[in-house]
Amino acid sequence: MRTAPTILHLDMDAFYASAEQAAKPSLRGKAVVVGGLGPRGVVATASYEARRFGVHSAMPMGQARRLAPNAAYLVPRFGLYREISDQVMTLLRELSPLVEPLSLDEAFVDLEAGGVADDQASALAVGERLRADIKAVTGLAGSVGLAASKMLAKIASEEAKPDGLRLIVPGIERDLLGPMPVRTLPGVGPATGDHLRRGGITTVGEIAEAGEDELVRLLGKSHGSALYAMALARDERPVVAERESKSVSVEDTYDVDIHDRVRVRGEVARLADRCVERLRAAGHSGRTIVLKVRRFDFSTLTRSETLRGPTDDPGVVREAAARLLESVDTTGGVRLLGVGVTGLADYTQEDLFAQAQAQAEAEAQAQAQAQARAQALEPGEGEDGAGAAGEAVEGATGTAEAAQGVTEAAEEPSAGEVPLGARRWAAGHDVRHARYGHGWVQGSGLGRVTVRFETPESSVPGRVRTFRTDDPALEPAEPLPLVASPGDGDGAESRPLV
Repeated sequence: MRTAPTILHLDMDAFYASAEQAAKPSLRGKAVVVGGLGPRGVVATASYEARRFGVHSAMPMGQARRLAPNAAYLVPRFGLYREISDQVMTLLRELSPLVEPLSLDEAFVDLEAGGVADDQASALAVGERLRADIKAVTGLAGSVGLAASKMLAKIASEEAKPDGLRLIVPGIERDLLGPMPVRTLPGVGPATGDHLRRGGITTVGEIAEAGEDELVRLLGKSHGSALYAMALARDERPVVAERESKSVSVEDTYDVDIHDRVRVRGEVARLADRCVERLRAAGHSGRTIVLKVRRFDFSTLTRSETLRGPTDDPGVVREAAARLLESVDTTGGVRLLGVGVTGLADYTQEDLFAQAQAQAEAEAQAQAQAQARAQALEPGEGEDGAGAAGEAVEGATGTAEAAQGVTEAAEEPSAGEVPLGARRWAAGHDVRHARYGHGWVQGSGLGRVTVRFETPESSVPGRVRTFRTDDPALEPAEPLPLVASPGDGDGAESRPLV
């Protein structure tokens, strides 16, 4: 392991909620909860003000509302969060070529590889400067941990929260880890923690005292040996630079199970189009189409089909997803649907022929399947839902999937992706009124939408007005950039752990 604390871990503080507070002056200093707002919604992020009431990420939204009934509840705006994340990651890459993002708001940095730090003093200086730069650029706070390993750097950043910096001096790791609970170590979740507790092990020091053989007996060879090494502060994992995304996907979780087969087909087609939009935005094409279906009983099925060549054609992806759906029984109801594309490639001219050929084959296969189904049906019968209206009903608002940093890799929570142009005004999303200017949705229902008119630059909370949901003067808008407050970066807290 290194002899200098040159691995840095950055974790933005209550990222989604902090971004919303920075964008909305009326919410600064108030309890804010971001996540899916439907009956099955979960909390993606809670502000520190909301955490005082016991609200935390991955909590069911209904429970959060009971704990903090007066908090502001908002649907995520992932476009804004990605923009801020890009700004932060750019600052990190100025420090080192070895930056390992874990999510939109969290990353490791190898300072030694960047030549910006080789001892305790220089690492501290880099960490302090980084926090000040993040505040200057985004107006948001991030906590920084510095140590000689990834595990310890992450522990240090957690100890630094909120808005602080911690450095673990090499040589004190065992003494520092000893009294900490076993859940502190990577890979120890609720199940492993309970297993260790039943064996009389509740602290990291007790893991070290138990010995490797006992850990292997309790947890198995791989997990037991790895956990024992970490309890001894042995962590040789390198910082790995960001890898290219291997897939692009979108999914929606529905507030009420979908039973109508026609509507399910419509949802799959809509998801396929959204998936292709992301695929094209990333400059990729892909060969394998993946369908994900979570049924009423929480069983999750995935189906995939590999085309002869890569494609970014929405028609091809829609057709493939529709074929995959035919092999899935949705009789009992569907609570989640997802469409993805894997086997990504940079789109090239040579792909055009393969794409056309794949589309032609897909159309021929679909036609053959349709003929076979028609011949199999008795007179007067039709497919499930065939007598329903031909136009698919638009899906209910999705909920944010579990918040692991939201895992904004290939799969992202879909709650923030509701199209406002469809006149479904999502709480927290941006709007513009022809007369009153820029604002954000506080809530909607019964044909009315309530808007607070303010911007990140507003010095005081804005006025609130209510409109009909179909008011032609009210339109969806793009998020405005955040504004760093004067003096941001002053008073940064730096506390080495010694």
